[in-house]
Formats: sequence, structure tokens, C-alpha cells
Amino acid sequence: MDFPTNRSTQPQTVAPAGHVGSTPQVGKKSGHSDGNKWYKVGAMTMLCVVAVLLLTVVVFVSNNNGGKPENNFVNTGKLQAVFLNTGQVYFGNIKTLNDKYFVLSNIYYLQTSNGSSSSSAAANTSVSLVKLGCELHAPYDQMVISSSQVTFWENLQSDGQVAQAVHKFEAANPNGQKCADQSTSSGATSNSVQSAGSNTPAAKP
Repeated sequence: MDFPTNRSTQPQTVAPAGHVGSTPQVGKKSGHSDGNKWYKVGAMTMLCVVAVLLLTVVVFVSNNNGGKPENNFVNTGKLQAVFLNTGQVYFGNIKTLNDKYFVLSNIYYLQTSNGSSSSSAAANTSVSLVKLGCELHAPYDQMVISSSQVTFWENLQSDGQVAQAVHKFEAANPNGQKCADQSTSSGATSNSVQSAGSNTPAAKP
């Protein structure tokens, strides 16, 4: 008569305790997997942001004079023409160029027959290329020009009229120019490099 009693207690002792204990372990693995997922998402987001920033910098540099600063365009073996927003143009060698100022040396400029140094001379007006230095205020052969006053500048070809006139002047004056007496009524000086008529190159508008 004890057999039924023993049979009824046996199923109670063989309870699926292992399944109950394994439930928290499954939960722990799921949480760890979610953490890795969000970490990967965050890392990919950061990489995308960095890539966009780098691309922006590359585009900006590429559009900024081909990635080169402006002074790298100065041909040191040639003369340069510097055009000011006043209409005046100076020829010479650019020694320094930045976003604040230009430093120009070996300076020449155009002067009309009436003594004006404006570049907007009439077609039939006689124009001279003048070497800086013999003016009444006797300046040094160097000029510092504010970048805000410069409209544009350019390198000059060696076979142009200005470059050829400067070359002839330098060959004829190896020791530099000699200024004449400027106390005459006409105010004439000896620093005229070349006089010409309408064939003299006029400044660009």
C-alpha cells in the first residue's frame, strides 16, 4: 500500500529546477549583446562625422587657390604689375604678399605728359615709364601697399614693353639711377625710363 504514496512524491522531487535557474543567465546574455550593438552604432556615427569634417576641409582647401597661398603665384624671376583701386598701377618685384599688405621693390610707374601718374591716360597722350626714387620727397625704392587697396596683380612676360624698357634702363644704369636737379620750373627728372605715344600699354580697367 506504500507504492502509491512513493510514486506521488517522486515527481515533486524531480522538479525542473535547472530551467528556473537558467532564466537569469539568458537575460544577462541578451543585455550584453544590446550593449555591443549600441557601441557599434555610436562608433559608426563618430566615423561618419569625422569623414564629413575631413571632406569639408579638403573641399575648402581645394577651392582656396588650388590649395596654395597667393604668394606662391609670384614669379620671382619676372616683374609684377600691381593695380590699385585708385586707378594707379605700379610695376616691380613683389617681395612680400599676405592678407594685410604687399611689399614692392624695383618700382616703376606710368606718368602722362602733363605730370599725372594716373593710369587712365588718353589714347593720344604721351606716357612715360618712370623709375621711383627721384620724386621731390625722395622715397626709397620700396613700397608697402595695403592689400585692401589692391584690385588685382599679375606677373609680366619678359618680352612685354614694360619689361623690355626696364631691362634697357637697368643695363644703361648699372649703378642705379641718378636724379637730376628737380628745382626747375618744369619739375623734370632724369628717372624717365621710356616715352611713347598711344602704343604704350595702358592699365587694365
